[in-house]
Amino acid sequence: MKVILKADVKGSGKKGDVIEVSDGFAKNFLLKRGLAEIATASGVNEIEQRKSADAFHKAETVKALKELAAKMNGTQVNVPIRVGKNGKVFGSVTTDNIAQALAEQGFEVDKKKIIAKIAFRSLGLFDAEVRLMEGVTAKIKVNVIPLE
Repeated sequence: MKVILKADVKGSGKKGDVIEVSDGFAKNFLLKRGLAEIATASGVNEIEQRKSADAFHKAETVKALKELAAKMNGTQVNVPIRVGKNGKVFGSVTTDNIAQALAEQGFEVDKKKIIAKIAFRSLGLFDAEVRLMEGVTAKIKVNVIPLE
């Protein structure tokens, strides 16, 4: 019997999959618990359309993120930080500070997507990476300057 899964079923498939199972398993387990519905032509067609639409939207999102990464790659942001009279820095530059500096330049990025290999605890130019999604990254320069 062909069924369309309404939820993930361990050992059988994921939500939205059209699978072939035995009649007893379908009637006594999947249909009884509401985990699946009998596969009809219209139901299968609807699932295929939904999957193609999801793939299209994901491709559009990836394309937009790659364009953003290309624009952002090599960008230098200035992050001011409090400095004492002897040049000692108070605290360190956080990813939130870098995200705010990027926002000032027109790049809206979540602070969780910014990766700094070391904590910026001194003045100078440092490298950071923005991971927009898996496989889409941009390298930026962070210029830590004294707050005036």
